[in-house]
Amino acid sequence: MAELLTEDVVWSDPALPAPVLGIPAVQEFMRASFRTFSNLRFSEPDPPHFTVTGDLVAWAWRMEGTMTGPADPPGFAPTGRSMRVDGVDLWTMREGRIARYHAFYDMNDVARQLGIMPPQGSTAERVMVALQRLQARVLAPR
Repeated sequence: MAELLTEDVVWSDPALPAPVLGIPAVQEFMRASFRTFSNLRFSEPDPPHFTVTGDLVAWAWRMEGTMTGPADPPGFAPTGRSMRVDGVDLWTMREGRIARYHAFYDMNDVARQLGIMPPQGSTAERVMVALQRLQARVLAPR
């Protein structure tokens, strides 16, 4: 994978709390992803799209996998549940390598599929909403 990236690559993904910089950080993110989803796989529903200048690429993909390992960080335990999500990557190329990578997909949908977040409309979701409202009231400036 390192051969596809510039040394100073900036990698943004909804699963990351902030973009990571450089090949070693991207490699660690990928290793952590495969520890969490040992059967992680990607497919391509559409071919990539290139800009007129050729230095920007948009690539649609589908990601699937079963959470067989912990998601660390933040520390979620494996649920044994599977996820399937569609997303799009935007790449900025430099000298034939990816210099900026930005993934777009619905992380809330992934968390619900994996059982990390409760289903929409469920009692558990209503309890979470009530707790958040209580927290907002307690922490509101007076």
